[in-house]
Amino acid sequence: MTDETSQKREAAAAFDESASEYLESNVHRAGDDLAQLASWCSEANRALDVATGAGHTASAIADHGVEEVIATDAAPRMIETATTEFSLTGVVADAERLPFADERFDAVACRIAAHHFPDPEAFVDEVARVTAEGGIFALEDNVAPAESELDSFLNRVERLRDPTHVRSHTESEWRRWLTEAGFDVEERLLLSKEIDYPDWVRQLETPAENRAKLREAFADPPAGAADLFDITYEDGELVSFSNLKLLVRARR
Repeated sequence: MTDETSQKREAAAAFDESASEYLESNVHRAGDDLAQLASWCSEANRALDVATGAGHTASAIADHGVEEVIATDAAPRMIETATTEFSLTGVVADAERLPFADERFDAVACRIAAHHFPDPEAFVDEVARVTAEGGIFALEDNVAPAESELDSFLNRVERLRDPTHVRSHTESEWRRWLTEAGFDVEERLLLSKEIDYPDWVRQLETPAENRAKLREAFADPPAGAADLFDITYEDGELVSFSNLKLLVRARR
């Protein structure tokens, strides 16, 4: 078994254990970002939601009247949750090896998930393969700042909280991968979304040792991080910070 395969299996197992938490997560179940991504897919007849988690994005796309919506995820319990809660068609699948024919979908979405993928370029190439000519790829993910120190800070705290986190990438990296795969970027949005810190660490039951390291990291961030991530304290306790998210609509 390769390191990458082992990494994917460990991540899927971790997400299996957190399916109910993701179903109730405020970050995942609502927001202007969710509405925007779904609207970009609204003219499709056949849509795919990759790494659906608990199914919120696939459900939002279906609510726009898209006739066929298929939700995939590497974690079987996530698919079970999505299909039970939202009456979706679900398939357990690796985002980097999608089990669908070429040009099968008019729209493909992936929301707040790609930072878990070991090979994001392979993922983009697979999306390009299954997207019909003229179809839409609606992508959202946590995005790293261009400044190397702020990039390192963000990815360090994300990994401390969640060992399945691989990397939040920069906008320039996503643009390059999309262009190389044959997509034209038609629209991009950069949003700041507030994260409730206690809920954030509770969601994945981050161990006490890592919580201590997180407190140290947030207490002594690099220059510019406090403002960029809007790190907020009340009575000496870290209560929230803001996560930067990149939304891209790209056409095949």
